Amino acid sequence: MQIIKVVTRNLVKNKYICQPKLHYLTTSCWYSTAKDAELPLAKGYQPKLVEDAYWVRQQEAKESSTKERCKRGSFRMLLPPPNVTGNLHLGHALMATVQDVIARQHRQLGYDVEWIPGTDHAGIATQVVVERTLAAAKGKTRQELGREAFLEEVWKWKAEKNSSIVQDLRQLGCSLDWQREYFTMDEQQSRAVNVAFEKLFDEGLIKRSNSLVNWSCALHSAISDIEVENVEVNQPTEVAVPGYAHNVLFGRIYDFAYTIVDETGKQEEIVVSTTRPETMLGDVAVAVHPNDPRYSKYRNLDEVKLKHPFRTDSIPLVFDIAVDMEFGTGAVKITPAHDKFDFELAKRHQLPMRQVFSESGKVVEAFEEFKGLPRFEARDVIVERLEQLELLREVRAHSMKLPICSRSKDIIEQMLMPQWFLQTNSLAEAALSELHSGRLQIIPPNFELEWERWLSDCRDWCISRQLWWGHQVPAYQAYDDEGNSCWVAAQNEESAMEKAKQLLGSKQLKLTRDPDVLDTWFSSALLPFSVAGWPDHRYQSAYPLDLMQTGHDILFFWVARMMMLGLKLTGEAPFQRVLLNGIVCDAQGRKMSKSLGNIVAPQQVVQGASLDSLKANLQQSCDAGIIKPAELKTSLQSMSKMFPNGIQECGTDALRFTLLSHNIKHHFINFDVNTCYTNKLFLNKIWQAMRFTLGGAQSLGISCFDFETMEGVQLSMWDRWIIGRLAETLTICSDCYNTYNFHMATAALKHFFYQNLCDVYLETTKAAIKKRDGQAYVNVGTLTACLSWGLQALAPFTPFIAAELLQHVPLNIELKLSQFQDSKLEAEVSDIVNICTSVRQVKSRNQISKRHEPKLCLFAQNAEAEEVLQRHLEQILVLTRCEGVELELLNEESKFSKKLNFFSTAGALCSFGISMNDESEVPAEKREQMVKENKKKLKKLVNELQKYRLRVDNEAFQLMADKSTQTHFQNRIKELEAEIESLIRLAA
Repeated sequence: MQIIKVVTRNLVKNKYICQPKLHYLTTSCWYSTAKDAELPLAKGYQPKLVEDAYWVRQQEAKESSTKERCKRGSFRMLLPPPNVTGNLHLGHALMATVQDVIARQHRQLGYDVEWIPGTDHAGIATQVVVERTLAAAKGKTRQELGREAFLEEVWKWKAEKNSSIVQDLRQLGCSLDWQREYFTMDEQQSRAVNVAFEKLFDEGLIKRSNSLVNWSCALHSAISDIEVENVEVNQPTEVAVPGYAHNVLFGRIYDFAYTIVDETGKQEEIVVSTTRPETMLGDVAVAVHPNDPRYSKYRNLDEVKLKHPFRTDSIPLVFDIAVDMEFGTGAVKITPAHDKFDFELAKRHQLPMRQVFSESGKVVEAFEEFKGLPRFEARDVIVERLEQLELLREVRAHSMKLPICSRSKDIIEQMLMPQWFLQTNSLAEAALSELHSGRLQIIPPNFELEWERWLSDCRDWCISRQLWWGHQVPAYQAYDDEGNSCWVAAQNEESAMEKAKQLLGSKQLKLTRDPDVLDTWFSSALLPFSVAGWPDHRYQSAYPLDLMQTGHDILFFWVARMMMLGLKLTGEAPFQRVLLNGIVCDAQGRKMSKSLGNIVAPQQVVQGASLDSLKANLQQSCDAGIIKPAELKTSLQSMSKMFPNGIQECGTDALRFTLLSHNIKHHFINFDVNTCYTNKLFLNKIWQAMRFTLGGAQSLGISCFDFETMEGVQLSMWDRWIIGRLAETLTICSDCYNTYNFHMATAALKHFFYQNLCDVYLETTKAAIKKRDGQAYVNVGTLTACLSWGLQALAPFTPFIAAELLQHVPLNIELKLSQFQDSKLEAEVSDIVNICTSVRQVKSRNQISKRHEPKLCLFAQNAEAEEVLQRHLEQILVLTRCEGVELELLNEESKFSKKLNFFSTAGALCSFGISMNDESEVPAEKREQMVKENKKKLKKLVNELQKYRLRVDNEAFQLMADKSTQTHFQNRIKELEAEIESLIRLAA
């Protein structure tokens, strides 16, 4: 027995790379099948057994690991930390799988991969879900529990959910550095957050000021822009608002009048339009565009005063070019304490700020008539009073965007609040320069425009939140005996006291720490260097990252902020390459949401789930207060419609393979559970190919491990063809890893294993292996080589089944793949396979089975085609599953066609006919159907021929197309003409 000797394209090109040994896959043998089985593989692929065996091997490998690796340098990544609000969802699974594939591929190439796991405390999200759970379980609010007791409950929640997330990531096969796992509120991260805040504060970049923020009255906290959902309201619509017994109506605009103060007694008014009449209590002006002809008569007056109907003072009419003349009456009320546009306009005109609502969303005491009223109840009362005062002019339908808090579902209120702000102008400029200089690469590049858009107009960042869960702001307010005060930032109270004494020049001071916490994104923005040990100098050995991979929806909220703070606090960019993936949606392209009931957990796909268990999970979420009872009914109905029979067990490998079968760079990724199950069947196909190969080797009295080289052994055309297909597949995989086009790699692997290896080549080897002749050894060796290298290429995507199957074949079969890449051979075998496919389609369409004893007759188009077909008659007989095959040259004397039961064409090489035994009669309707199919095919061929001829006759094509393209088109025209002629002749 001789051996098969082969070298991969990658190793030939990069001789300094060590041979991939796949230590993490095959360090020790532990089979998922009982040892006394006929073959060391079960009869079918069973994901759970395979995955359980994988973890046994992993544990043994961990205990006996010697860490001997070839060194090519380090490769560092950071897993975007999942929130400790619940279990992993499919979006997390996609990111984790993408990064795991990258990590495994780099390990195969000899890199020392540092891939750091962790979880995020997720301030608002976690506090909200714990509050709901406590309310459902104990009937208590956090205020009733008190801050300390409530935080104890949150830490319990964190411990439970953190372990669940870690378990989910492990089961997903993520090869993370678990010894470096972090939590964004652990001791190291908390120290880094405090130091960062203090440094930025001392440099004057963090300041405390009164400014507008997104305020959730339900949460009593400011929230970030990413937690605001702008919902389109196109007509009057009732919306449920937390704290209100009845739904609130939105989608209307109100016109009411301000009367002009005129000492002469002249009655004039200006009508304003607003969607929020309740805020008119805080109006400080009415604004119009200076070029609006409706108000030009007031333009040259010294001042125009308007009487406020519910206050004793008057307000001015101001002119500003920012006013939209097309909105309503062209006159807008200015309420700077509750509107961003009004706030900026008020600053330009030096107008005062009047607060209307309290933190809980009720009218403040300054407005006696309406004090204590919730804001949307105050709306109805104010509109009614305006009508009584004969100032209400019109109420009509109006489309609008309604800002809703994604956490509490409250209507966001713009509120003027004292908050901590980080000035980002200089930081944003530095982050922009990284892109402009070419040092930063964003993939896909169309998101460079988003980077530019966000950072070119970067507002100050509100980094404080009025929550209990999170990093408490390390800022202290100091007071002396004379009433002087100042704010200082410090790591502890002792340091704060020293700083305050220097600032106030007094030794008798009182310190109060700000009870607010920091925005979760602030601590997350430090992660690339904080997890490496910053502010200690040791961080430099593990910083920066080589790749930052995450979802495109947080490009600004996280990625840009990591860049800004990384550059500022370390002087070096935290990464130079960003890979963004799309948002995972359901099979219909809808975003995953509780209200739609289309959320599927990764473990439900992996393990399978009955419809009853899916419904039970939804009910548990409702009982725990995670979803509302109103959402439960809709969710249950949607779940029943989507999965009437539950979800079939797919296994982790099928889930991973399915996720990476999509182009991750697309904006949305539609995940279909049915496709996932289909990929499980695909993996079973590979499993069966390995069983066949092992059985073939066993029948020949050899082991697959005997194969190393086959020098001097004559390979058949089909042996050379399948190795050529392997070479092409490995080339595609190598290229796709570099470009992150994983969907192209999975498609190439699936095509190779399914269509090339299993459906074609393996079938052609069965006769020789059954006879145990000399060719059988070559066939088994070729199958072994293809499975070994193919599975190693598949391993990053499907580590569990790859590790199981690679135990049965040698990993270092060297193939000089370049010598097998033969385009002429590839084209020839491709034509033969297409002929066989056409024959099987006719057989399938007409339900022709073995009992009909089908015989195939091939009609070669010419002598050259006859010679080609003659070389492959044996394989054609096998692949078409016919009882016999004949070949003749198609010409005027061809008489055999009259005996055919069915006939058609199969490309440019030949036409074919199928005859059946005398006992099998062909119904008239079947013949009619055949005629229809051939007419349909003829029409399609004629249309295609016309398109090619039009293209070739086009002058521009003749001038611009290169010679090879023109030759390809001319050859295709000849092929189509030949096939059309054959089809017409057969039908005659």
